[in-house]
Amino acid sequence: MRYLVGVVRIFVGILFIISGFIKLNDPVGFSFKLEEYFSQGVLDLPFLTPFALAISILVVIVEVMVGVMLILGYKRKFTIWTLIAMIVFFTFLTFYSAYFNKVTDCGCFGDAIKLTPWESFTKDVVLLVLILIIYAGRKYITPLVNSKALTTVLATSFLACVGYVYYVLNHLPVIDFRPYEIGKNIEDGMSTPDDAPKAVFEYRWKFNVNGTEEIHISNGDYPTVEGEFIDVETEEIQAGYEPPVHDFTIEQEGEDFASSLLQEPKLVMVIAYDLRKSNLEEFKNIKTLADKAIKAGYKVIGMSASGPDQTDALVIEYNLGFYFYFTDETTLKTIVRANPGVLVLEKGTIKQKVHYNDLEDLIFN
Repeated sequence: MRYLVGVVRIFVGILFIISGFIKLNDPVGFSFKLEEYFSQGVLDLPFLTPFALAISILVVIVEVMVGVMLILGYKRKFTIWTLIAMIVFFTFLTFYSAYFNKVTDCGCFGDAIKLTPWESFTKDVVLLVLILIIYAGRKYITPLVNSKALTTVLATSFLACVGYVYYVLNHLPVIDFRPYEIGKNIEDGMSTPDDAPKAVFEYRWKFNVNGTEEIHISNGDYPTVEGEFIDVETEEIQAGYEPPVHDFTIEQEGEDFASSLLQEPKLVMVIAYDLRKSNLEEFKNIKTLADKAIKAGYKVIGMSASGPDQTDALVIEYNLGFYFYFTDETTLKTIVRANPGVLVLEKGTIKQKVHYNDLEDLIFN
């Protein structure tokens, strides 16, 4: 039991640290996921939505610190009960998402590892069993180092978490796991390989054969049945390939200009997914940056999910030398974790991407 608890303790601790760090790298993305959970029709807790970012930061720091504390053997009773509370809550959340098909991605490992709701639930059940093993053998958990070293490691870990999250909030995630990272081509991300797996559907055909109802199952072909067709039910039994970039459009007045704009040799995208939540003061600096880019031969466009009344008013107020196109809000949130943020592209390939705090880092050749 001592060796089993030792191995499980290290495994669970490392898993919590990795999971927490991935979300710590992108707390804004995790806050978007929490907003999904808080929304109407899911958990119906909309009053928590304004606090989603603060809650996400708290949760991920606790997740990392609990992992560190478990490995070090610090305050085992407090640590184990915190683990149990967290995993019970996560297990409920993933089961709720899977059973009611509410949130299709739990965000457990951010954008680094995508899990289906049932995969997330299974993962949490396994973790719950492992944590219960740790609880059963809690008497074998002893500190790995002396109390002074424990305090030093814990304090350093906490300060590192706080410093790291402060940095990524004021700049961009250090590691970009999304399909819009620097160096990726957006059009390539929208394409489907010829050998990509196709979706597989099961068809349940219902016929009336001599007064008896019969069901014939096929994967698409209409069955040869001597009877009267009544109904057919279709179920996807194997998902097909989904391109990493989807729902990407650049629209004006209902027309999509994505194909032509992604062929521009010099393109600057100013992205503000929601102008009501955007740092509007930064558009003074974006005005200066846009003028500089236009002078260097770049085409500059704005992209937002806000309506034309808001975007047109912004263009007039800050005398911007460019106009806005409409793009889905979720897509814009995925492209850049800043509101506003700026991208520089060359024929659809992302060459530069910055937070509004780093506009001076952009280079226009």
